[in-house]
Amino acid sequence: MTVENINVETAVKRVNGLIAQERDLSPALKASLEVLMLLVTILANRLGLNSKNSSKPPSSDPDMVKVISVDRNTLPQEDYRSVGFETRQVVDLNISKFITEWRAEILEDKKGKRYVAPFPRGFTRPVQYGIGVKTNAAYMSQYQLIPYNRIEDHFQD
Repeated sequence: MTVENINVETAVKRVNGLIAQERDLSPALKASLEVLMLLVTILANRLGLNSKNSSKPPSSDPDMVKVISVDRNTLPQEDYRSVGFETRQVVDLNISKFITEWRAEILEDKKGKRYVAPFPRGFTRPVQYGIGVKTNAAYMSQYQLIPYNRIEDHFQD
């Protein structure tokens, strides 16, 4: 695995070789270094995981994330702290599947009142299809006259 032009496997092998050659290391320090190198390997391998090569759900790897901030000029004058995001995803086609996740910032005042940035118009569900998917379905059924069952199979694939 390569991370930012560093071959992690080669680096770990080199360090493990140096640890093995060092004769003056205490057993505790040697074991600690070996555990650290194991952790580096495990964490580096996790960097490449997504829903296709692991048990992660597809919603955990959107192609794009857009953050919507609360317009603080529209709020009463007060100190606010960010307490998270509310998310909605649009599944769309752009030759290949492309997922955009919109994150609306949530602010909370000292009294616990929450303010959520508004999502763009038309984004009303946690996960929905975009205009490209809808256009493609209409094109297939109305212009190409493909039966609905075949169109359904196409989108399930």
